[in-house]
Amino acid sequence: MLIPILIAIHVTTVVLWIGGVAFVTIIVFPLLLRLEDPMQKIMLFQRVENRFARQARIYAWIAGISGFILLYLTGMHKLLFTGGGIGVTLMLFVWLIYIFILTFERRIFELIFKKTDRPDIAKIFRRMSIFHWFILIMSLLAIFLGVLAGHGAI
Repeated sequence: MLIPILIAIHVTTVVLWIGGVAFVTIIVFPLLLRLEDPMQKIMLFQRVENRFARQARIYAWIAGISGFILLYLTGMHKLLFTGGGIGVTLMLFVWLIYIFILTFERRIFELIFKKTDRPDIAKIFRRMSIFHWFILIMSLLAIFLGVLAGHGAI
């Protein structure tokens, strides 16, 4: 009974976490990129990202802890870094990227926004949008491969 409960917890937190990333990537960034005023871009981004980042940290840790427990209870940890374990290996890789970003978010934003006296805000947000698309695609690929692997398809 423990494994189905852990799977439910894991999947629910992943849905909330990656769903939020999808919302920021697909809805918020296009809005930001259309705004003309750099200060409006920064203020909107801070409102959305600060609120979501707190939730994302919680979701990412719950998903990670439940995922690690599941890996060991099911014996799938033996598949990490093998061809048959591409789904779980990609999940781990994506999770590590998120944990790094969520842990060092303040420092990363300080580096991004205080690089020069007059940062090119439009350029910064374009790059952040591209990164968000990359990490969202990686996340969705990890989910897709994880589901296939979980059902014995790979």
